[in-house]
Amino acid sequence: MDALPLVALVAASAAIAGAARRTPVPAPLMLVAVGLLASYLPGIPTYTLDAHIVLPLLLPPLLYTAAVDSSYLDLRANVRPIALLSVGYVLFATFAVGWLAYWLVPDLPLTAALVLGAVIAPPDAVTAAAIARRVGLPSRVTTILQGESLVNDATAITAYKVVLAAAVGEGVSWGAGITEFLVAAVGGVGVGLVLMVPLHWLRTHLKEPLLQNTLSLLIPFVAYAAAERVHASGVLAVVVVALYLGHRAWQVDFATRLQEAAVWKMVAFILESAVFALIGLQLPFVLKGLGAYAVAQALWYAVAVFLAVVVVRFIWVYPSTYLPVLLSKRIREREPGIAWTSPLIVGWAGMRGVVSLAIAFSIPLVTTAGEDFPARNLVLFLTFTTVIGTLVIQGLTLPLLVRILKLPGRDPKVETLAEAQAQSEASAAADARLEELLADPRNRLPEPLADRLRTVLERRRNSVWERLGAANPLTGESADDTYRRLAREMIDAERTVFVRLRDERRIDDEMLRNLLRRLDLEEAAAYREESEAPQG
Repeated sequence: MDALPLVALVAASAAIAGAARRTPVPAPLMLVAVGLLASYLPGIPTYTLDAHIVLPLLLPPLLYTAAVDSSYLDLRANVRPIALLSVGYVLFATFAVGWLAYWLVPDLPLTAALVLGAVIAPPDAVTAAAIARRVGLPSRVTTILQGESLVNDATAITAYKVVLAAAVGEGVSWGAGITEFLVAAVGGVGVGLVLMVPLHWLRTHLKEPLLQNTLSLLIPFVAYAAAERVHASGVLAVVVVALYLGHRAWQVDFATRLQEAAVWKMVAFILESAVFALIGLQLPFVLKGLGAYAVAQALWYAVAVFLAVVVVRFIWVYPSTYLPVLLSKRIREREPGIAWTSPLIVGWAGMRGVVSLAIAFSIPLVTTAGEDFPARNLVLFLTFTTVIGTLVIQGLTLPLLVRILKLPGRDPKVETLAEAQAQSEASAAADARLEELLADPRNRLPEPLADRLRTVLERRRNSVWERLGAANPLTGESADDTYRRLAREMIDAERTVFVRLRDERRIDDEMLRNLLRRLDLEEAAAYREESEAPQG
């Protein structure tokens, strides 16, 4: 097996995603565009999406990273709109878009049209998170979009299995379909609930960070495979486990958290980049399969289906936003004055992605009767054009729409003030504990060392407040910015000396690595607050 095409895909997509960070174009859109262009260049290998690879190998880690970084408390506070979108909207879109396709395309069976509806119903988890981070959406809108994208794949995949069984002639009744849907949903949640506690126990009891991070990389695959083994939803199992572990990440030791954050950031970057590049690279394969359908005719169907996907989402989003408020006094008191702009953004942020394409490619070539699956190639083409259309049209215009609507984003000053107040309370508790410990004769320290502990604590207490203070008129830096810059200059000076001593053979390489690691940890501590500070 030639591994060079895979290495080339990962390297090229990572380079393009890195370059996109220097432009106003979101990385997913640039990757898709470059993939479309590259798909017709001579010498480019054929990359075909395989559902047996995408669903069990790519989807679990992408869902895991998105769920771990989500807020369980925020998701729970918004469970109603998330459930209405991730379950209600997906089922509504499956039937609404399916009926339109059935009416629009001559000789297309209703069951095949419903397969198309299920395939393109779910907005993409990776796209939603990437676009939301880039455009700076209000926190509640971001939470709703992320929550929807975490769960809707499970709804769509289950709905797809039910309508596909009917399409290939397995004679599934409505009752059996509903039962399968409920079993998959309840079973997926159940598997996640069973796994989350023992997995967290392992994470907290393994003392070696390398073993803990190995476990972390295996968790999404274990959860997904265990759920699928019992015919439950692997997506829901991964999400439940990830939300629990993310909520309790503070109970894991600091070394594991530092390594884990770096490892998963790298994994997510590589997978997201490769996934979006793969979407664009499917164009030749999709066009080649059109067969009996003229390109012009297929494009007309594609425009109609794309418009239906966009309109159907708005038809669902606005009533599902305002009807519960009108019908429930308790909801009106809890959610007064919902602006019309929020559901507009939620409705427009319905980009589709790689899951839809992977599901479409898994449609069998023949039915149980031995006949060709009706209009399979057209379904693939319409899925591809819908994914590209939503990514390019909605993805490119969403930032502009946010600016035009002047949505109130996250306020850095308010967040910094809340952070400073939290740090102040925590520092007061740490100060009291320090004095209590120093009063014990067993913990007696020389005064300079005790003062050093107090100084470190005081700097941590003041660093957040200083971000709210006046900047240096000469440099534009806050006092804390200047402190970190000077600390880094000092560390760089030490690092230079250590390297010189190694080159002069006065210390060996192993000692150099130990000394550099010590400096690296100090530098990381000095710059942690800066990297985690809210960005304006």
